[in-house]
Amino acid sequence: MKLFKGSSLMVLLLAFVVVLSACGNSADSGKSSDSSNADVKITLLNSKGEIQTQLEDAAKAFHEDNPGITVEIQAVPTGGSPFERASALYASGNPPTMIMMDTGDVEKFKDRVLDLSEEKWNGDAVVNATDLTTFDGKNYAFPLAIEGYGFIYNKAVVDKAVGGSFDPSTINTTEALEGLFKQIEASGKKALVVSPMDWSLGAHYLPLAYAGQNKDMAEVNKFVDALRAGTASIADNKVFNGLMDTFDVMMKYNIDKASALSSTYERGPELLGKGEVGIWFMGNWSWPQISSFDTANGEYGFLPVPISNNAADYGNQEISSAVSKRLVLDKEKATPEQQAAAKKFLDWIVYQDKGQDFLVNKANIIPAFKNITIPAADPLGKSIQDYISRGKSEQSMSALPADHWSILGASMQKYLAQSGDRALLAKEIEEYWKTAK
Repeated sequence: MKLFKGSSLMVLLLAFVVVLSACGNSADSGKSSDSSNADVKITLLNSKGEIQTQLEDAAKAFHEDNPGITVEIQAVPTGGSPFERASALYASGNPPTMIMMDTGDVEKFKDRVLDLSEEKWNGDAVVNATDLTTFDGKNYAFPLAIEGYGFIYNKAVVDKAVGGSFDPSTINTTEALEGLFKQIEASGKKALVVSPMDWSLGAHYLPLAYAGQNKDMAEVNKFVDALRAGTASIADNKVFNGLMDTFDVMMKYNIDKASALSSTYERGPELLGKGEVGIWFMGNWSWPQISSFDTANGEYGFLPVPISNNAADYGNQEISSAVSKRLVLDKEKATPEQQAAAKKFLDWIVYQDKGQDFLVNKANIIPAFKNITIPAADPLGKSIQDYISRGKSEQSMSALPADHWSILGASMQKYLAQSGDRALLAKEIEEYWKTAK
């Protein structure tokens, strides 16, 4: 009988220990993004196609540092909208753990994604980096990249054209820009290539007409609100007309003007990198492609897009830049373990050497965090940082409606193909804003 009672007591004690151990493991799994008992798989929807390979390499490096976490990189279809792709994935009940969104789309998803206000990196973000993704005092997005755009120039080509060392500060009016185009063509090269993609024309070029209205973004927002209300005329607007005067000059010297809509994104970096053209309107995200065609390791930089022939006018000496891409974390389908793993991935980017190396040196991204002191690894990033440091930065229109680029990009394409004039373009812009969501 004693033996039976002792055995029963031992069984009870062992059972109690197992219960306590299970409870302890459960509590631990909620506190840490690491999983010692099971692997965690998370997904990231990438809307920056030019860094797909770099992101895949970063996922492998992160997995080496965190063996319990696997990150799968999914791509938004070429030319597709991250808003539309994310919406489709939510509708199918299969949203990614992390989604790379344009700034203006974050608010539309704020009820479906995590509040990230308590994450450490908020305190290390550069000034204003989270302003446009903060609602009711809560920040819903990780600021991934500062990007800038304008006219990228191949210094070797323009040096030859001007007969010496080119000074980018001399190009501060539309007339000066056309003068440079003439010099480049006189040297035996083509002046520039105009990429006809709707996202380039509708999300980058046309928005300069809004941002260029005033240094004060509050005044810019008032202008956009007036367009929505139908009380502002774009057709009579000085900045818009000046910007389109510059676009007319671009069309005149476009290497592809005979078939303006036939060009592709890939053609731009090839022509510029090989020195067949001197200038290309695009952003610093294009450096990996440009460098792949430049076997001479040449120098490159940015020129502003002038909006008048008065050098002192705002916009003639400024480069458009802003935090353009954000990462949000799903809260509808992602498990607590996946959410914790995703947060760990964001911390890895900001605070670990490998993560910072991916961001700056591999992906050629200008970081939005002041603790990352690695200088830009490429000439385009350095050029953007220089403009910002000198106070020559015009804030990009990062919060435009999701369909702005597709609808008004198509309007810009008609203008580029000369199948519609400026009056039609202005009418379509005004009609768009009156019904914009």
